[in-house]
Amino acid sequence: MHRHGAHLLDATSARFALWAPDARSVSVELEQQPAVALLPDNDGWYTGVAPCQAGDRYRYRVDGTLLVADPASRYQPEGVQGPSEVVDVASYAWQHPWQGRPWHEAVIQELHVGVLDGYTGVARQLPRLAEIGISAIELMPLGQFPGERNWGYDGVLPFAPQNTYGTPQQLCALVDQAHGEGLMVLVDVVYNHFGPDGNYLHQYASPFFREDRQTPWGAAIDFRRAEVREFFIQNALMWLCDYRCDGLRLDAVHAIDQPDFLVELAQRVRAAVAPGRHIWLVLENEHNQAFLLEQGFDAQWNDDGHNALHVLLTGETEGYYADYKHRPIDQLARCLSEGFVFQGQANRHGTPRGEPSGHLEPSSFVLFLQNHDQIGNRALGERLTRLCPPQALRAATGLLLLAPMIPLLFMGEEDGSCSPFLFFTDFHDELADAVREGRRGEFAHFAAFADPEQRERIPDPNAAQTFASSRPQNKDVIAGWHGLYHQLLDLRRRHVIPHLPGSRALGVDVHGDKALTARWQLGDGNTLRIDLNLSASPQAVALPPAESRLFDSSDTRHPDTSLTAYSCVVSLLPPGQERP
Repeated sequence: MHRHGAHLLDATSARFALWAPDARSVSVELEQQPAVALLPDNDGWYTGVAPCQAGDRYRYRVDGTLLVADPASRYQPEGVQGPSEVVDVASYAWQHPWQGRPWHEAVIQELHVGVLDGYTGVARQLPRLAEIGISAIELMPLGQFPGERNWGYDGVLPFAPQNTYGTPQQLCALVDQAHGEGLMVLVDVVYNHFGPDGNYLHQYASPFFREDRQTPWGAAIDFRRAEVREFFIQNALMWLCDYRCDGLRLDAVHAIDQPDFLVELAQRVRAAVAPGRHIWLVLENEHNQAFLLEQGFDAQWNDDGHNALHVLLTGETEGYYADYKHRPIDQLARCLSEGFVFQGQANRHGTPRGEPSGHLEPSSFVLFLQNHDQIGNRALGERLTRLCPPQALRAATGLLLLAPMIPLLFMGEEDGSCSPFLFFTDFHDELADAVREGRRGEFAHFAAFADPEQRERIPDPNAAQTFASSRPQNKDVIAGWHGLYHQLLDLRRRHVIPHLPGSRALGVDVHGDKALTARWQLGDGNTLRIDLNLSASPQAVALPPAESRLFDSSDTRHPDTSLTAYSCVVSLLPPGQERP
């Protein structure tokens, strides 16, 4: 199987390979050089060698007329419609030898490179994040998208790091500096669709898609084809091997109807990584396919846990929160004891969802209170700091950062940011109109936006101000929040992380409508106990003795027989002190 794209053979030449099964002829056109015809090979490939060096720009000409960027371009200095650039990432002089860190040490901060002013802006944040106790940054998608502003999920050239964020060499420098700070780097990758502007595959490689299967983004990608699988597997290997990233978060894999492709990808990644190097593979998967977490994937984002917590904190039950409006405390209890809430039960549409997950370790699940989706997909992009009492959020944060699941934060969360994170794009003309009206139409069935005039309040995704408003505002924060995260992550580092391997849930007791007691046996035999009350009223609970408590979110020490309103008590108990 050929390698997709252009790859330097030496300082003066590169091999080019384009899969174009619908084409009759393909040539590569390098700037200020004669075109070089690529020769047809088996199964729709066109390949050849042309004189060039790193930094040269090129396009493919298909059938003598269509001029396109390389779909596996490694860099697009002029954007999606411009020429591709031959890149030599291998020439970067890495400064920090690095093998990664084991998964159980993960404390992940998700962030958007664009609103933090590119790779160099993110690099400026690294010492502060490492000092607070973050051990990994997760970059929202980097693949080249149209325009200058986008969440990244409208990417059309997944091998090309976005040109407005910086150069490939600057991305290498960011990863290198993160490793020097002891931080892992994960990249969010989108293998389920291409964006609507700048993708020309349909014109010369229509077998890349299957018209008999439709997704929210159009025809599904055809993962039955070896060339298609290879395209995305090579992409995964590029981030992990060429850029030395430490892991991938695979976006919305429920839109990939060939789960065996995911298994193959994990196998290929594990085989390509040098012995002793830690690589993390994390899924977003509405199907809750627990079997994938035993087939090479480390963990899955646990939307179930977030949704139950969100309903408990805010009382919101519209949209997908409707699945969690009946006894969300019971659903949170199931999440803490078994992983997924939905393990085959019917959702609000009457469709069974999920697989049994109680046999998996707690670290197979990434828990979060907020992420880009759960903030940015709101009409006005509000964070929880705007939606629930601060004492309740403080209590939920104690659960998030000290429970045995892997915690994920969203940028600014560690400072108690109150600024919004909005949905933003940079489309133009008819596409911009369609995105704007589509965005507002999404909220027509929400009570707050049933009136068309109210929907006009929803920011235009394409407006530059929408992007500017999404930058974390350092002054619009909750006082003392940074210290809270520092305290909790220090406790996690000292008392939880070293004993996560081999941990298991011991069960959860529910108290009333908004309180529970959860217990886990850690790998050293001690019991981690979390008592949580998200109610505005006290809850009678027999708490462990004060000397065993690691954290108490209340302003005053709890009495031994009651959880105060909006509170969390975390205790560590030696073997035999408390039986499950």
